Amino acid sequence: MGCMRNYLTEYRYDLQRTFTGTSGTPPEWVPRLAEGNDAGYHLPGSAVWAVHGSMATIVAGIRVLLMQALHPGALAGVYEHSGFKEDPLGRLANTVRWIFTVTYGSKEAAEAATYRVRKIHEHVRGSYVDGTGTYRHYAANDPELLRWVHVTYADSFLTANRIWGRPVPGGADAYVREWAQAGRLMGIEDPPVTEAQVRGELEAWYASGILRSDERLAETVAFIRRPPLSPLLQPGYRILFAAAVASLEPKYRDMLGLRPARLGPVPLPAITTARIVLRMVRLALGSHGPSELAARRRLQRLGYAV
Repeated sequence: MGCMRNYLTEYRYDLQRTFTGTSGTPPEWVPRLAEGNDAGYHLPGSAVWAVHGSMATIVAGIRVLLMQALHPGALAGVYEHSGFKEDPLGRLANTVRWIFTVTYGSKEAAEAATYRVRKIHEHVRGSYVDGTGTYRHYAANDPELLRWVHVTYADSFLTANRIWGRPVPGGADAYVREWAQAGRLMGIEDPPVTEAQVRGELEAWYASGILRSDERLAETVAFIRRPPLSPLLQPGYRILFAAAVASLEPKYRDMLGLRPARLGPVPLPAITTARIVLRMVRLALGSHGPSELAARRRLQRLGYAV
C-alpha cells in the first residue's frame, strides 16, 4: 500500500505541475477565487460547472489544440509568438488559469483575467497564407480568430463530455449558451448560443477553404502528439491523444494527417482505454478541484446554498 500511495502522490504532483505549474499546493491565483463580492458568471448546477468539472476536459484540451491549429491565422499566432515549444506547460497553465477563473471566479476576477489575456494579445500580430492561397494579416484580438478559438473550444468540450463526461444540466445548448459569456468577455459579438450554431460555423469555415494543411501544421501536430511531459505521464497521455484523434470528424483528421490508432490491421480501443486513464486521474486529483472548492467558499460567504 505504501508503494501505491507513493506512486499516486508522485502521479498527482506531476499532473498538478503540468496543469498549473505548481505541485503540492495550488498556484497563488486559486485561493483568490474565494475572494470577490459577487457570484460570478456561473454557479454550481450550471452546465459550465458540469462540463469543466469533468476529467473529460483533459481530452477536450488535446482535441481543441488540434482543431485550433487548422486555422493558419490562429496557428501563426501560437507558432510565432507564444513560445509554446520553449515553455508549452507554462502556456497550458496560463490557459487553465483563464478558463477556471471565468468558470469559478467572481465577475471582477473573470474580467481581470480576460483583460490580462487581451493585453498579451495586443502584441501578437503577423501574416499568413490561408488555404485558398490568400495572403492575410492577423492580430490575436481579431474577431475572426477569436471566434474560431471560441467555437472550436465549445465543439471540443461538448464532444469530449458526450463521450467521457457526465450529463449536462440543460443539455449541450445550455453549455454553449452559458459559455458564450466567455466569448463576449473576449470581444466576440453574437457568439453561438446553440450546438447547432457551433456546428454550422465550423462547417462554414471548412467550406470556405481558409483552413490549411501544411508543414507548419504537421510540425505542430507532431509536438502535440509528443509534448515534453514527465515519464510518469507519457503512457497515459499517448492514450488520451489517441482518444482525442478518435473523437475528431474524419475530414479534420485527414487535414491534420492523423489516423485512428491501430495495431496492424486491428483498431485500438482508444475511447474505452481513455476512460481508464481518466479514472486514474480522478483518483489522483479527487472529484472536486481546488478552484471549485475556492468558489464554493466565496458563494457560501455570500449566502448561497452550495
